[in-house]
Amino acid sequence: MGQQTLKRDVDCVGVGLHTGRQVHMRLKPAPGDSGIRFCRVDLPDRPLIHGRFDQVVQTEFATTLGYNGTTVSTTEHLLAALLGCGIDNALVELDAPEVPIFDGSAAPYLDLIRRAGIVVLSDPRYFLKVAHPIVVREGESYIKVSPADQLEIAYTIDYPHPLLSRQTAVWRPSDGSFEREIAGARTFGFLKDLDQLQSMGFARGGSLANAIVFDEKQVLNLEGFRFGNECARHKILDLMGDLALLGRPVLARFEAYKAGHTLHNRLVRQLVDSPRFSRVRAIPSVGPALFSIPERVANLGSIPLPL
Repeated sequence: MGQQTLKRDVDCVGVGLHTGRQVHMRLKPAPGDSGIRFCRVDLPDRPLIHGRFDQVVQTEFATTLGYNGTTVSTTEHLLAALLGCGIDNALVELDAPEVPIFDGSAAPYLDLIRRAGIVVLSDPRYFLKVAHPIVVREGESYIKVSPADQLEIAYTIDYPHPLLSRQTAVWRPSDGSFEREIAGARTFGFLKDLDQLQSMGFARGGSLANAIVFDEKQVLNLEGFRFGNECARHKILDLMGDLALLGRPVLARFEAYKAGHTLHNRLVRQLVDSPRFSRVRAIPSVGPALFSIPERVANLGSIPLPL
């Protein structure tokens, strides 16, 4: 299976979840072995930031990448969509410091990728295959990684809320399963935290249109949940976005409990920094089965606005 990129440019406009600013985003094809790169076209010299673990500069409430003082935040949903569709190389142009949030899920990004099309390159695709167990912990939170022949993620959340409490989601890739089971799961938050978050510079663009919002007893979104365990599924989406920063697909089983972007990034760094735990190999036979985009993406909410 060769590496993949987009067939053509595709544009959209949206709003940043944390900045509240409108952003024009363009996804563009890129050559083999270039990876996912972000370009801030609103700044002099159009600086580039690579979508890699060593470019992560902040993990509070989102994954922010940065280089030489230039940053791009809330990258995880787009990165998860690119990984889920098997896009190894792409250039993401932005005229603002944050990726648009759209409806809070990855489904709108799948629509963008489908509109752009996918092309297979001659460069071979390599996989990171975990050879020995790894565990990262912080307090009661942890992520355990075990050897496996394909990707598998089990994620458990536990919140003191009557509609959440302890909730688990498990996902194993198959043709179209990312779109059906994970991509449509939206980000979520609590109304009681909104004032504090906004005073800290977060969630200034948040609304019921781009997040599931809970008060003390119920969900405020009139349409309710898309899945019974939507919040746990969204955490799988977040983890996929952070795993994309490895720069290549990973084959392993992940078990996460009450984790988040900070622990995700610690895990990714340990995977890279501990070569005795992992090895890289080309596995041509698993590419099509693991990463695919269906002919039709379900209408799961607001979609990107084309220019």
